Amino acid sequence: MRIVTRSFFLFCLLGVIAFSASSQQKPAFWDDIQAFIHQDSLTQPPPHAILFIGSSSFTKWSNVQDYFSGYPIINRGFGGSSLPDVIRYADKIIFPYAPRQVVIYCGDNDAASSSSITSDSILYRFEKLFTLIRGRLPRTKITYVSIKPSPSRARLMPVMSFANWKIRRFLKDKPRTSFVDVYHLMLQDNGSPKPDIFTSDSLHMNLKGYDIWQKAIRPHLLR
Repeated sequence: MRIVTRSFFLFCLLGVIAFSASSQQKPAFWDDIQAFIHQDSLTQPPPHAILFIGSSSFTKWSNVQDYFSGYPIINRGFGGSSLPDVIRYADKIIFPYAPRQVVIYCGDNDAASSSSITSDSILYRFEKLFTLIRGRLPRTKITYVSIKPSPSRARLMPVMSFANWKIRRFLKDKPRTSFVDVYHLMLQDNGSPKPDIFTSDSLHMNLKGYDIWQKAIRPHLLR
Protein backbone atom coordinates (compact mmCIF):
# COMPACT_ATOMS: atom_id res chain seq x y z
CA MET A 1 0.00 0.00 0.00
CA ARG A 2 2.84 2.36 0.89
CA ILE A 3 4.51 1.66 -2.48
CA VAL A 4 1.28 2.46 -4.33
CA THR A 5 0.85 5.70 -2.37
CA ARG A 6 4.40 6.82 -3.12
CA SER A 7 3.98 6.01 -6.79
CA PHE A 8 0.76 7.98 -6.94
CA PHE A 9 2.41 10.93 -5.19
CA LEU A 10 5.33 10.85 -7.61
CA PHE A 11 2.96 10.70 -10.57
CA CYS A 12 1.05 13.75 -9.30
CA LEU A 13 4.28 15.64 -8.62
CA LEU A 14 5.55 15.03 -12.13
CA GLY A 15 2.22 16.19 -13.51
CA VAL A 16 2.39 19.43 -11.57
CA ILE A 17 5.96 20.05 -12.74
CA ALA A 18 5.04 19.38 -16.36
CA PHE A 19 2.01 21.68 -16.15
CA SER A 20 4.05 24.41 -14.51
CA ALA A 21 6.74 24.21 -17.22
CA SER A 22 4.20 24.29 -20.03
CA SER A 23 2.35 27.24 -18.48
CA GLN A 24 5.58 29.21 -18.33
CA GLN A 25 6.30 28.89 -22.05
CA LYS A 26 6.25 32.26 -23.76
CA PRO A 27 3.84 32.92 -26.62
CA ALA A 28 5.41 33.35 -30.05
CA PHE A 29 7.14 36.72 -30.50
CA TRP A 30 6.68 37.57 -26.81
CA ASP A 31 10.26 38.82 -26.51
CA ASP A 32 9.84 41.08 -29.54
CA ILE A 33 6.74 42.66 -28.07
CA GLN A 34 8.35 43.13 -24.67
CA ALA A 35 11.31 44.81 -26.39
CA PHE A 36 8.91 47.32 -27.98
CA ILE A 37 7.30 48.02 -24.61
CA HIS A 38 10.70 48.53 -23.01
CA GLN A 39 11.76 50.82 -25.85
CA ASP A 40 8.63 52.90 -25.35
CA SER A 41 9.38 53.21 -21.63
CA LEU A 42 12.78 54.70 -22.44
CA THR A 43 11.73 56.98 -25.28
CA GLN A 44 8.14 58.08 -25.66
CA PRO A 45 6.96 57.59 -29.25
CA PRO A 46 5.53 60.64 -31.05
CA PRO A 47 1.75 60.97 -30.64
CA HIS A 48 -0.56 60.31 -33.59
CA ALA A 49 2.32 59.14 -35.78
CA ILE A 50 2.36 56.86 -38.80
CA LEU A 51 2.65 53.28 -37.56
CA PHE A 52 4.39 50.61 -39.64
CA ILE A 53 3.39 47.09 -38.57
CA GLY A 54 3.98 43.66 -40.03
CA SER A 55 6.79 41.25 -40.71
CA SER A 56 10.53 41.28 -41.37
CA SER A 57 10.49 43.52 -44.43
CA PHE A 58 9.53 46.28 -42.00
CA THR A 59 11.70 44.93 -39.16
CA LYS A 60 14.81 45.14 -41.32
CA TRP A 61 13.89 48.64 -42.45
CA SER A 62 15.49 49.94 -39.28
CA ASN A 63 16.24 53.37 -40.77
CA VAL A 64 12.78 53.82 -42.26
CA GLN A 65 12.53 57.28 -40.69
CA ASP A 66 15.46 58.40 -42.86
CA TYR A 67 13.51 57.39 -45.97
CA PHE A 68 10.52 59.52 -45.01
CA SER A 69 11.90 62.74 -43.61
CA GLY A 70 9.20 64.95 -42.18
CA TYR A 71 6.85 62.08 -41.41
CA PRO A 72 6.79 60.87 -37.76
CA ILE A 73 7.07 57.10 -38.04
CA ILE A 74 6.92 54.29 -35.49
CA ASN A 75 8.20 50.95 -36.78
CA ARG A 76 6.73 47.93 -35.00
CA GLY A 77 7.42 45.20 -37.53
CA PHE A 78 8.55 41.91 -35.99
CA GLY A 79 10.29 39.32 -38.12
CA GLY A 80 8.56 36.08 -38.98
CA SER A 81 5.12 37.34 -38.06
CA SER A 82 1.91 36.61 -39.91
CA LEU A 83 -1.43 38.42 -39.84
CA PRO A 84 -2.77 36.43 -36.85
CA ASP A 85 0.33 37.46 -34.88
CA VAL A 86 -0.32 41.14 -35.58
CA ILE A 87 -3.94 40.65 -34.52
CA ARG A 88 -2.85 38.88 -31.32
CA TYR A 89 -0.65 41.77 -30.23
CA ALA A 90 -2.75 44.66 -31.52
CA ASP A 91 -3.43 45.88 -27.98
CA LYS A 92 0.30 46.29 -27.46
CA ILE A 93 1.68 47.38 -30.85
CA ILE A 94 -1.18 49.31 -32.46
CA PHE A 95 -3.75 50.89 -30.17
CA PRO A 96 -1.45 52.38 -27.51
CA TYR A 97 0.02 54.71 -30.15
CA ALA A 98 -3.33 56.07 -31.41
CA PRO A 99 -1.73 56.43 -34.87
CA ARG A 100 -3.20 58.68 -37.51
CA GLN A 101 -2.21 56.08 -40.11
CA VAL A 102 -1.38 52.37 -39.99
CA VAL A 103 0.79 50.98 -42.78
CA ILE A 104 0.66 47.18 -42.95
CA TYR A 105 3.08 44.79 -44.59
CA CYS A 106 2.04 41.25 -43.77
CA GLY A 107 0.88 38.16 -45.63
CA ASP A 108 4.24 37.01 -46.95
CA ASN A 109 4.77 34.58 -44.07
CA ASP A 110 1.12 33.55 -44.11
CA ALA A 111 1.51 32.24 -47.64
CA ALA A 112 4.75 30.44 -46.75
CA SER A 113 3.48 28.90 -43.53
CA SER A 114 1.46 26.06 -45.04
CA SER A 115 0.35 24.64 -48.36
CA SER A 116 -3.22 24.90 -47.07
CA ILE A 117 -3.05 28.72 -46.99
CA THR A 118 -4.82 30.19 -49.99
CA SER A 119 -5.41 33.71 -51.22
CA ASP A 120 -8.82 33.55 -49.54
CA SER A 121 -7.12 32.61 -46.24
CA ILE A 122 -4.91 35.69 -46.44
CA LEU A 123 -7.84 37.91 -47.40
CA TYR A 124 -9.89 36.61 -44.45
CA ARG A 125 -7.03 37.29 -42.05
CA PHE A 126 -6.54 40.78 -43.42
CA GLU A 127 -10.25 41.54 -43.18
CA LYS A 128 -10.15 40.50 -39.54
CA LEU A 129 -7.22 42.84 -38.83
CA PHE A 130 -8.84 45.65 -40.81
CA THR A 131 -12.12 45.31 -38.89
CA LEU A 132 -10.26 45.30 -35.59
CA ILE A 133 -8.35 48.49 -36.40
CA ARG A 134 -11.32 50.29 -37.94
CA GLY A 135 -13.49 49.42 -34.96
CA ARG A 136 -11.05 50.94 -32.45
CA LEU A 137 -9.58 53.68 -34.63
CA PRO A 138 -12.41 54.76 -36.96
CA ARG A 139 -10.64 57.91 -38.22
CA THR A 140 -7.24 56.28 -38.81
CA LYS A 141 -6.12 55.71 -42.38
CA ILE A 142 -5.23 52.09 -43.15
CA THR A 143 -2.68 51.42 -45.89
CA TYR A 144 -1.77 47.96 -47.10
CA VAL A 145 1.55 47.31 -48.85
CA SER A 146 1.15 44.41 -51.26
CA ILE A 147 2.89 41.12 -50.61
CA LYS A 148 6.21 41.25 -52.40
CA PRO A 149 7.53 38.68 -54.88
CA SER A 150 10.88 37.17 -53.91
CA PRO A 151 13.13 34.58 -55.62
CA SER A 152 13.10 32.24 -52.62
CA ARG A 153 9.29 32.15 -52.63
CA ALA A 154 8.68 32.23 -56.36
CA ARG A 155 6.52 29.12 -56.12
CA LEU A 156 4.08 31.09 -53.96
CA MET A 157 3.73 34.03 -56.32
CA PRO A 158 0.34 32.92 -57.74
CA VAL A 159 -1.15 32.79 -54.24
CA MET A 160 0.47 36.10 -53.28
CA SER A 161 -0.61 37.86 -56.47
CA PHE A 162 -4.20 36.69 -56.10
CA ALA A 163 -4.24 37.70 -52.42
CA ASN A 164 -2.98 41.16 -53.38
CA TRP A 165 -5.73 41.49 -55.95
CA LYS A 166 -8.43 40.45 -53.46
CA ILE A 167 -7.19 42.79 -50.74
CA ARG A 168 -7.01 45.66 -53.22
CA ARG A 169 -10.58 44.97 -54.28
CA PHE A 170 -11.68 44.77 -50.63
CA LEU A 171 -10.17 48.19 -49.87
CA LYS A 172 -11.40 49.87 -53.04
CA ASP A 173 -14.67 51.18 -51.61
CA LYS A 174 -13.45 51.67 -48.02
CA PRO A 175 -12.92 55.28 -46.88
CA ARG A 176 -9.56 56.32 -45.44
CA THR A 177 -7.67 53.43 -47.01
CA SER A 178 -5.08 52.89 -49.71
CA PHE A 179 -3.28 50.02 -51.40
CA VAL A 180 0.41 50.22 -52.33
CA ASP A 181 1.36 47.96 -55.23
CA VAL A 182 5.05 47.10 -54.80
CA TYR A 183 4.56 43.64 -56.29
CA HIS A 184 4.68 44.66 -59.93
CA LEU A 185 7.44 47.21 -59.35
CA MET A 186 9.70 44.39 -58.18
CA LEU A 187 9.30 42.23 -61.29
CA GLN A 188 11.42 41.92 -64.41
CA ASP A 189 9.88 42.09 -67.85
CA ASN A 190 9.62 38.28 -67.86
CA GLY A 191 7.52 38.33 -64.68
CA SER A 192 10.17 36.99 -62.30
CA PRO A 193 11.46 38.95 -59.26
CA LYS A 194 14.35 41.33 -59.90
CA PRO A 195 17.35 39.47 -58.44
CA ASP A 196 19.47 42.55 -57.77
CA ILE A 197 17.09 44.08 -55.21
CA PHE A 198 17.43 41.23 -52.71
CA THR A 199 20.05 40.21 -50.18
CA SER A 200 21.87 36.89 -50.36
CA ASP A 201 18.91 35.03 -48.82
CA SER A 202 16.78 35.93 -51.88
CA LEU A 203 13.96 36.90 -49.51
CA HIS A 204 14.80 40.20 -47.85
CA MET A 205 15.54 43.40 -49.71
CA ASN A 206 18.72 45.39 -50.08
CA LEU A 207 18.93 49.18 -50.49
CA LYS A 208 17.70 48.99 -54.09
CA GLY A 209 14.60 47.16 -52.93
CA TYR A 210 13.84 49.68 -50.22
CA ASP A 211 14.33 52.53 -52.69
CA ILE A 212 11.47 51.01 -54.71
CA TRP A 213 9.32 50.82 -51.59
CA GLN A 214 10.09 54.39 -50.61
CA LYS A 215 8.92 55.78 -53.95
CA ALA A 216 5.80 53.61 -53.89
CA ILE A 217 4.78 54.29 -50.27
CA ARG A 218 5.54 58.01 -49.96
CA PRO A 219 2.51 59.27 -51.94
CA HIS A 220 0.21 57.34 -49.57
CA LEU A 221 1.50 58.83 -46.30
CA LEU A 222 -0.45 61.45 -44.42
CA ARG A 223 1.19 64.72 -43.53
